Amino acid sequence: MKTRFSRILALGLVAVMAAFTTGCSDDDDTPTNVNNDVGSGAMVRVVHASPDAPAVDIYAEGVTKPLVTNVAYGTTTPYLNIAPGTYNIQLRATGSDPASQPAYETGDIAIPKGAKITAVAMGLISSADAADQFRVIPYVENFSAPGAGNAAVRIIHASADAPTVALDVGNDGTPEILNFGRFDDSGEAGVPLPAGVELQIAVWAGSPLQRVTVFTTPQLPEGIELFVVAAGLLSELPRETDGFSLLAIGPGGTIGFIKQNPVVFALHGSPDAPAVDVFAGSAELVDNLAFGELSGAVQVPPGSYDLDFRVHDNGAVAATKTTPVLSAGERYLAVASGFVGGGTPAFDLLPYDETFTVSGGDARVRVIHASPDAPRVDIGTVAGNVLTAIPAFTDLGFKDASSGSGESLPAAVLSVGVAPTGTTTPVATFGVTTSPGLRAYAVAAGSLLGTGETFRLILVDTSVFPWTAAEVFPD
Repeated sequence: MKTRFSRILALGLVAVMAAFTTGCSDDDDTPTNVNNDVGSGAMVRVVHASPDAPAVDIYAEGVTKPLVTNVAYGTTTPYLNIAPGTYNIQLRATGSDPASQPAYETGDIAIPKGAKITAVAMGLISSADAADQFRVIPYVENFSAPGAGNAAVRIIHASADAPTVALDVGNDGTPEILNFGRFDDSGEAGVPLPAGVELQIAVWAGSPLQRVTVFTTPQLPEGIELFVVAAGLLSELPRETDGFSLLAIGPGGTIGFIKQNPVVFALHGSPDAPAVDVFAGSAELVDNLAFGELSGAVQVPPGSYDLDFRVHDNGAVAATKTTPVLSAGERYLAVASGFVGGGTPAFDLLPYDETFTVSGGDARVRVIHASPDAPRVDIGTVAGNVLTAIPAFTDLGFKDASSGSGESLPAAVLSVGVAPTGTTTPVATFGVTTSPGLRAYAVAAGSLLGTGETFRLILVDTSVFPWTAAEVFPD
């Protein structure tokens, strides 16, 4: 296995480590216009961890000048020097009139002398439900010394749609933190975590507990004090800004988002290959995958992997292929195609990242040509045995795919045909039903000339998780 962790944090590993070292964050959304003219004696900062709230200006009630402006999702204000006392903190959308009604106010918060407080804004500004509505929770900083070789990490569960979870440090199958409810935190002392190594942090949920997702942290500097806020929404894609992720906050402010480990779904599309097991080194990732089948979700740390495809049940290695670099927050379809029995083209691994447009309610389809002995093709709708090519699906050769954003198609029952490029007589037609919100790969797989499994479409639906696959045979 290659260990090229190329994009663990949204800011990039180099920037993250620089931020850990210097205590600074290089972020275009850094809060601006800091007002430190409100006394001294206590230190307070605010973290914006509400995925649906806009950038805000922060006020103390009765003070017309904002304490800080332009605090956007994922950013942290500098520490503000504040005179001890009782404050009602008010939030207004950035640029709003200071005299306007605040979007949210905390009510009276006592700030004692000498206190050092990190206040986290979390929940959904759009919700009136007490279980997930917007709130600001102050956390008094009182980290304990983590001990030699460790960092001190205070973990906050701020995901508004995540259930009670368990946390497994090391991803060894034994969660150390149980019954970690929404808006809970791990305690002011912090959790000692090993410094100097990348850590696997698994999130478990349900009854019985099942692993939901895994994160890879960067190496933590020894002795550092960090807040790690589980933010974003499980209902959103991990690659999206508001997807479920870990927000790391150091002494100097926001370091960056740690995205979920990449997920791969393997599709067996090699017409003459038997059922296979897929290994990375000695670790079996996929078991007994037959032609036309889609594996379950395989989640691995970011990096590139040498994969052995073995005939199922301790058989010989049919092929070894290397993946591209798999990046945190991303999902991939890996299609195994080509011929293993000496035909041309030879067996290969065809990787496609999931980049469908998710806005709007239309159906979106991306076509993949994975039939090794089919010529270059056009794909389109068919009426009276005449194919009208869809421009986005024309002149596709083996391994080619249409645009990653997907082509918008009407929600309907469609007669879809495949024809050699430049012709209008289909060599195969299929009945395909699309629905609003569908995001699917249409994989042309199998052998057109009858070498092994016959030609067909395999529809991989990515609008559900785990993804599903269905074979569609010619009419």
